[in-house]
Amino acid sequence: MTPEDRETQPLLGPPGGSTPRSRRVFLAAFAAALGPLSFGFALGYSSPAIPSLRRAAPPAPRLDDNEASWFGAIVTLGAAAGGVLGGGLVDRAGRKLSLLLSAVPFVVGFAVITAARDVWVLLGGRLLTGLACGVASLVAPVYISEVAYPAVRGLLGSCVQLMVVTGILLAYLAGWVLEWRWLAVLGCMPPTLMLLLMSCVPETPRFLLAQHRRQEAMAALRFLWGSEQGWEEPPIAAERQGFQLAMLRRPGIYKPFVIGVSLMAFQQLSGVNAVMFYAETIFEEAKFKDSSLASVVVGLIQVLFTALAALIMDRAGRRLLLTLSGVIMVFSTSAFGAYFKLAQGGPGNSSHVDLLAPVSTEPIDPSVGLAWLAVGSMCLFIAGFAVGWGPIPWLLMSEIFPLHVKGVATGVCVLTNWLMAFLVTKEFSSVMEALQPYGAFWLASAFCIFGVLFTLFCVPETKGKTLEQITAHFEGR
Repeated sequence: MTPEDRETQPLLGPPGGSTPRSRRVFLAAFAAALGPLSFGFALGYSSPAIPSLRRAAPPAPRLDDNEASWFGAIVTLGAAAGGVLGGGLVDRAGRKLSLLLSAVPFVVGFAVITAARDVWVLLGGRLLTGLACGVASLVAPVYISEVAYPAVRGLLGSCVQLMVVTGILLAYLAGWVLEWRWLAVLGCMPPTLMLLLMSCVPETPRFLLAQHRRQEAMAALRFLWGSEQGWEEPPIAAERQGFQLAMLRRPGIYKPFVIGVSLMAFQQLSGVNAVMFYAETIFEEAKFKDSSLASVVVGLIQVLFTALAALIMDRAGRRLLLTLSGVIMVFSTSAFGAYFKLAQGGPGNSSHVDLLAPVSTEPIDPSVGLAWLAVGSMCLFIAGFAVGWGPIPWLLMSEIFPLHVKGVATGVCVLTNWLMAFLVTKEFSSVMEALQPYGAFWLASAFCIFGVLFTLFCVPETKGKTLEQITAHFEGR
């Protein structure tokens, strides 16, 4: 055995095995996942920043109700544009360079917010961070899926959503002690760290092969995996064609397109972005005494259950977790709607007020006793979302598309996700007014039911398969 063999032997599986064991793939995945951490922080930023901006004194900008609504929602419009931009970048500039470029609007956007003296500058900064969110939310899952070997692709792919919810939680926690300007300064740090770490890891081997840079691809593979064992080289001929509309007639293209777009739409129609953007408002409606604390509790639950999903993803499989997640969300949104229906009905509807209401000398609202139903339902929803419908649509998006259409296809999926996020976030309060709060949550429950049915009948299992085997499945090979 040569010294080189001895050096790489600990990184490999047993003799004759096909599973790599290099730990450098985890470094590359972490560097890429700092992009999702940054866009999670950008998403969560609005929740603590809006109350701070409502009470800001001149010369700082001050938000009214309509401006606060736009401040929360405009990031999703920027992200939709970023999804389109990222779809072009990821195939032309590559996965690594696209992630590096996404750090720039993150830093510039938060810097603009920090320096803002009027509302329009604030919104401009939010739009820039949204643009970065769109690029990072598209490119990071693609980069991670292409550098990971099959045995850990579910784990590493789920870390995208784990970093998103960690970023949201970080914004909530920091919002307790920092006002909006210093919170924006903190938002510059994760993308700066991503810029440094991504400079130390290679481009994905699949992209390098598509560019006919085979020697660089093998060097990147050895850096990431420790060897070439377990690597299934994709065919290169088709990868230079690019996307054409005529391709949508092929089952290998239109089937993953339908699945990817539908999963993104159902994810947002569950109402999760409205919950996260307006977490404090929803808990205030539920008569929860400390709505800021409630938001942090929601963030903690999301982080814990997303981490759990990441750990079991490669054992339980995608379909099982999506189905389980959807069923939990159906019950929790139904229960939350029931809370609002009962609270609206008047004093006679709660028989547990005396047991659950806090001791107070002030008159007690009869619906306070039902607040625990609302809190429990919300926590159950967040836990259910985190184990399936949070991470898995992003993971599947990065797995199911052939290499030669991946940029355009993932761009369409991300555009769908962020446009739906904008509509749900911006119009959530209008829906609550039109249908009453209970009707809005029961509508979300109906969409969750459709999501479960779609999973059972249309979504294939990708656990343990190489990206080439997944493509072959859709093509009927």
